[in-house]
Amino acid sequence: MTEYKMPVREENSNKGTFGKVLNFSGSKNYIGAAYLSTVSILKAGGGFAALATEKDIIKSVSALLPEAVYLSRKEGLNQIKDFSVILIGCGLGLERNSKNLFKKIIKDLQNTDMPTIIDADGLNILAELYKKSDKEILRYAQNDKKLLIITPHPLEAARLLGIKLEEVLADLEGSARKLAEKYNCIAVLKTHRTIITDGKNLFINQHGNSALAKAGSGDVLAGIIAGLLAQGVDSYEAARLGVYLHSRTGEIASEELTKYSVLASELPKYLHKAIAEIC
Repeated sequence: MTEYKMPVREENSNKGTFGKVLNFSGSKNYIGAAYLSTVSILKAGGGFAALATEKDIIKSVSALLPEAVYLSRKEGLNQIKDFSVILIGCGLGLERNSKNLFKKIIKDLQNTDMPTIIDADGLNILAELYKKSDKEILRYAQNDKKLLIITPHPLEAARLLGIKLEEVLADLEGSARKLAEKYNCIAVLKTHRTIITDGKNLFINQHGNSALAKAGSGDVLAGIIAGLLAQGVDSYEAARLGVYLHSRTGEIASEELTKYSVLASELPKYLHKAIAEIC
């Protein structure tokens, strides 16, 4: 059995010890994505989570999650360098303001060593900008440190690679490696057996079930990985461990709720059981 280990929790610690994540997520049609990704950061052990989003979303999410800090998108942009991890894209939307926000974030990250996760709408914006040979995106991809994690499903992977979905499905491992090489990143290609690769090393997750095939599940995964990065886990291991915890949580939740009835919002409630198995 593959060995998994949670990061050590120092007793002489405070919230800053376990990292600060700035989460640019949510839009008017995807309020839930903002909540799911943010709560998962904290449930995975991150010490501090700030959600940078739209004003109306703050009202909704803060009622469910008083433990997070809430910022406008502009405030988030102004405070990027105060954080240790950036998460972008969960339910971000594809409107012009979201695309402009994404470009500004990437530009601000150019000269930092900030671990970053791009998910969902962020991936679609990334693919569009790369296709247009946007200079800031290209410069980020050329950074020699693999600080970026991307978490596409096969259709998003096809857009990122500029190929057909059928080509990705015909060669999942090869497609994952191409993503890692093209974007100089850790690629997490989400399938029935999710593939994690940095272009050289490659790991195939053996856990999970159809309970995870629900809207919002990917937002939970992105938050879990961000929470692990915040605690100092390196990018490749954070992706590998995050995928395992997410998939194992789905298995545990489905034992009680069945594979049919697990909601993405219930996954964070069972995450502690997956964590306890490897502590």
